[in-house]
Amino acid sequence: MKFSVQNKSDISKIPSDAEAVHLVRPLSYNAISELLARCKSLKQISMSASTQRRLSKKTKKMLEDKGISAAIVAERGRAIAIPLSKMKHAIEMRQDHRPLREIAQVTGIPKSTVHYLEKYSKRRKIKKGNAVIYLK
Repeated sequence: MKFSVQNKSDISKIPSDAEAVHLVRPLSYNAISELLARCKSLKQISMSASTQRRLSKKTKKMLEDKGISAAIVAERGRAIAIPLSKMKHAIEMRQDHRPLREIAQVTGIPKSTVHYLEKYSKRRKIKKGNAVIYLK
């Protein structure tokens, strides 16, 4: 899993064994240093192109020296605030050809959301509390 980080994020809440993070906004040199000190196994930091442009040269150099790749990705859309287990259950019910209304009653997920998850969703972001987590 990939954890999202922004200016107001509490870096101490990111698991120390995290291998990848996504920068929502550019962080200061000190914040990146704190993140690297906490997450020793960090291998990749992903970010949008605009975030990458706004990182300081000193920060980019530090990431390069530590051997951490800075990937530019476009993670569009809002994170879905439905628990992953509930989403899986709804999708499995739909694969069993259950009607949308029945799935909505059983899972508590609106039928339009169930339809969206089945047909159009290519989302890789979910919300867990206040944190956004990126699925691989």
